Amino acid sequence: MDCLRMVHAGGSSHIGSALSCVDILAVLYGDVMNYRSNHPGWEGRDRFVLSKGHAGVAVYAVLAEVGFFPKKELLSHYKDGSIFSGHVSHKGIPGVELSTGSLGHGLPVAVGMALAAKLDQRENRVFVLIGDGELMEGSNWEAALLSAHQKLDNLVLVIDRNNLQSIDTTEATVALESIERKFRAFNWDVVEVDGHCHESLARIFNASNNEAPLLVIANTIKGKGVSFMENNVAWHYKCPDDDLLKQALAELGCR
Repeated sequence: MDCLRMVHAGGSSHIGSALSCVDILAVLYGDVMNYRSNHPGWEGRDRFVLSKGHAGVAVYAVLAEVGFFPKKELLSHYKDGSIFSGHVSHKGIPGVELSTGSLGHGLPVAVGMALAAKLDQRENRVFVLIGDGELMEGSNWEAALLSAHQKLDNLVLVIDRNNLQSIDTTEATVALESIERKFRAFNWDVVEVDGHCHESLARIFNASNNEAPLLVIANTIKGKGVSFMENNVAWHYKCPDDDLLKQALAELGCR
């Protein structure tokens, strides 16, 4: 609901992408990751990188929910002078590790974070979330090769597999399947899960990796929870007006 209110207030977009992955973020920050909202720079924290930076409202909403900053600040999203930009930014926002938006950058940086933790003999885990269409960026495959070579069992890659990208399905744009077989060939561990099932996500994220990086293929629905947004590629860009915001919030249980 906060994601919807932010997009509406700022006149921004990508609400379908945010609703696709917000369950994943809720589980990571609610049940899995180690962090201190009153000490964002704590060295022992796990790291999270949102590589599909256009879904930044989901990160902002979750960080506010767990106490990194007051929720009332969210409604400044996308307005002149706001720190809450459309694509996620770390500048001035506690809890955000990396500014992203140019696709294909998040995984390579996360690999560096995971490798640094290994070299420093730290226990930190690194989680990175990418969009499925983002797999068409070659930098991801270079990072995937290096991750397995370095046996980065502290690295978890989550693919938001909603099957849609900016103007069409992923398979109509550049076919990706089989994602599972591709990553297994790169010597990754791979699991597939309902990306909206909190119990299944928590069980997978809390399990120990087996001397290899872990890929979680999270099957999701773009625009999840709002009937007129679900599986509708138009909501990659559209912004709800007053009436549609009211309808969407009602469908999500707002009274």
